[in-house]
Amino acid sequence: MDKLFLSPKEILEGNIQSGKIKGNLSVGKMILLGIMAGMFIAIGGSSSNVAVHNISNVGLARTLAGCIFPVGLMMIVCIGGELFTGNCMMITAVMDKKIKIRNMILNLVIVYFSNLIGSLIVDLLVFYSGQFDYTNGMLGAYTIKVAVGKVNLPFIKSFTSGIMCNILVCVAVLMASAAKDIAGKLFAVFFPICAFVIGGYEHCVANMFYIPSGILASTNPTYVEQAKELYGITQEQIESLNITNSLNNFIPVTLGNILGGAVFIGLLLYLIHKVHTNKTEK
Repeated sequence: MDKLFLSPKEILEGNIQSGKIKGNLSVGKMILLGIMAGMFIAIGGSSSNVAVHNISNVGLARTLAGCIFPVGLMMIVCIGGELFTGNCMMITAVMDKKIKIRNMILNLVIVYFSNLIGSLIVDLLVFYSGQFDYTNGMLGAYTIKVAVGKVNLPFIKSFTSGIMCNILVCVAVLMASAAKDIAGKLFAVFFPICAFVIGGYEHCVANMFYIPSGILASTNPTYVEQAKELYGITQEQIESLNITNSLNNFIPVTLGNILGGAVFIGLLLYLIHKVHTNKTEK
């Protein structure tokens, strides 16, 4: 009887082969798959915002968001897409000499900006769809609040939160690869991503939705007024929502995501199941 799921060592071998495939994708395919993944993650963020924007209890709001946000990665796992955070584990293929480090770097750079394009597409579609008008503009105000919080996070908090986030995201990707049926893959994705959302950790691709959405929402006087009244957002904080200040979040979060995925998961798994095993066998 066939096993229902793969062992950790088999998961690693599959990840190495996946990294080899990713490292040899054409630029055009990387871009298209990256755009698709960015759109899917943004849709998960948009849907979870709608669900929680009127809930004042933080724990309850995060738990509900955690139950909805995973749909983004579920769509990527089932349909396809190149996601920057998951691709940080291409380091295993580099360590195994299946691809060169420049292949990994090229993939990560192209996929990162392709994810951004995909997210921005959804940002614009959601904004012009009128979704932020929900609850008399409260969703727009909530969107501003979320973005303000992210661009004003201190560097060290953004960085360490990024590490924690991508540990969980990469575990979700690996667990999904261990399952051999669709139900198993979806369950495998759900729980680690739910944990990352409830924990409030920072994901650079998700923030490609949250921060630009907040910037767009801040152009609407109704949303701004609601944000000031409901959340005590100041005019100075509203003005802090711009492309330059968004880098205060994107830079440390991206660095943290890279460290969390490449070192804490990818490199660690390789050392355990490849280097250590090979030495033991000798």
